[in-house]
Amino acid sequence: MGIETAKAIDRKGATDGYDRMAAKMRARGACPALAAPMATGDGLLVRLRPAGGALTLPQFGALARTAAAHGNGILEITARGNLQIRGLRAETVGRLAADIDAAGITVPDGPAIEISPLHGLDPEELSDPAAMELSLRSTLQDLLASPQLAPKLSIVADGGGAFGLSALTADIRLVAQSQATWLVALNGDGATATPVAIGPAEVAVSAVGEVLSLLAMLGPGSRARDIDPALLRARFPALSELRSIPSGARKIPLAGLRRLADGKTVLGVRPEFGQMRAADLIALLDLAMAHGAAEIRLAPGRGFFLLGLAADAAPAVQAAAAQYGFNAQSGEKAEHIAACAGAGACGSAFYETRGLARRILAAAPALFDGSLTLHLSGCAKGCAHARPALTLTGTAEGYDLILNGRAADRPDERIAGGRIDFAIERLARSIEDNRGAGESAAACLTRLGAIGVSKALRQE
Repeated sequence: MGIETAKAIDRKGATDGYDRMAAKMRARGACPALAAPMATGDGLLVRLRPAGGALTLPQFGALARTAAAHGNGILEITARGNLQIRGLRAETVGRLAADIDAAGITVPDGPAIEISPLHGLDPEELSDPAAMELSLRSTLQDLLASPQLAPKLSIVADGGGAFGLSALTADIRLVAQSQATWLVALNGDGATATPVAIGPAEVAVSAVGEVLSLLAMLGPGSRARDIDPALLRARFPALSELRSIPSGARKIPLAGLRRLADGKTVLGVRPEFGQMRAADLIALLDLAMAHGAAEIRLAPGRGFFLLGLAADAAPAVQAAAAQYGFNAQSGEKAEHIAACAGAGACGSAFYETRGLARRILAAAPALFDGSLTLHLSGCAKGCAHARPALTLTGTAEGYDLILNGRAADRPDERIAGGRIDFAIERLARSIEDNRGAGESAAACLTRLGAIGVSKALRQE
């Protein structure tokens, strides 16, 4: 069952899945994702995930326009495929919420439930996660709305298919095993999460309810990793008999033009470094609509899929995307860079991340063989990337280089601001000179270690 995004909500009582859920939400008169905007260096930030991760193109355009009117016109797509609107002020958050409501965009209450972006379309999909999301939200509505749950609680429903979610970590994972069977697992990605239940959809939903009850009992700071194993075994007696069933690997990359198994055409696009300006997004959407596109699906990896493009027109949209700051070609090295908003867009940042990213791409291609992520963080908060990576953190004196860590970690090397381009070139040259046959950039950096990298950076 695919999701039809809310185009016309019957406030007196809709009869179909998301329309009914959306009608209830609108009766409460609030967009829950806007209840607690986060203060950042460039104002307030709102993160939201529309129902099913889906928007019509007019709805996405409306979001872009309201981001320009009430924020600083910068929108981002996160690594998990959620939307962020930046630069809001306290007095404009309510106006943004009103515009979102007027556009017919439904943002479900409670934690985001991330589902396979090609749900309901991909013929290789084992079961439709949109139906699972709806079942979770309708059956567990009160639990999901509990203030006792951690704000960052993560739930993934992976229906499989060409663009599965095995790489996403989550507190709670639901993974389709067949059309009628779901596995529920906790605290990990597709390979590492601990399975606790398996069965039909109603069994899976009940198991999620049990886990949410445990988490609510533990309190709002608790995640799945904090649940006492003995308590889990008491709630799930069959836990010890279950074995991890790895999710299928993703079969297609995000960016690029794809034909699904049934011949449908989808175009995956990524804003440059996950960030886009409202005017550029509107221009791309106008072009896509002129060529038949009707819907977008947000996707992990900081991008989205355009659906409905006429097969003969899709290459023209793909080719034109670059002029608006979007990557629509597979294999682009930029997809291995995570960059925050940076100076000029965020008052906390010590350097302009996107400009440095472009210079590094040109000067140090050896870094980008797909084995590592380069995290460019304007300050120690590390907003763009929560996992360890090759990280450059901005400081008042210049840059902190962390070989495999987070933005706030102790640096392996400190680099003066005026020497950053030279240092990156030296680092790339050191990898080229020292890499063994078949060795990746990440493996070479690990082997060189902090001492080897420091030596390379200090060479004249």
